[in-house]
Amino acid sequence: MTVATRIVYADVEVGTELPTGTFPVTRDTLVRYAGASGDFNPIHWNEKFALEVGLPDVIAHGMFTMAEAVRVVTDWVGDPGAVVEYGVRFTRPVVVPNDGTGAVIEVTAKVGAKLDDNRVRVDLTATSEGKKVLGLSRAVVQLA
Repeated sequence: MTVATRIVYADVEVGTELPTGTFPVTRDTLVRYAGASGDFNPIHWNEKFALEVGLPDVIAHGMFTMAEAVRVVTDWVGDPGAVVEYGVRFTRPVVVPNDGTGAVIEVTAKVGAKLDDNRVRVDLTATSEGKKVLGLSRAVVQLA
């Protein structure tokens, strides 16, 4: 049995870097997410349709991308319920080719500010193919 390390507000400083996250995304991942979320928009699974509407290929669901990014924070703090606020701006889609490899979402994060009531703001950077896919990605986390 592994005991999670508890993150304590007094031990965290502005600039503290969280462990980086790397999240693979395949067409299979998107179909599974569509089933779980109920979002069956064909831009997320039908290459022909995606191309017809002007996209470079099938793209990942925005909410999927957002959820993958915040995993860096929930893994760090050890409790998804500690995230009391989370927001992003979608800056560019994650293109998921049907090549057996798919795409990768890479996420870095650091503490951007210490707030009142043992809360910290974590600033995230999410990229795919070296390009930023989320902007103003921030989470407020309640610490002990």
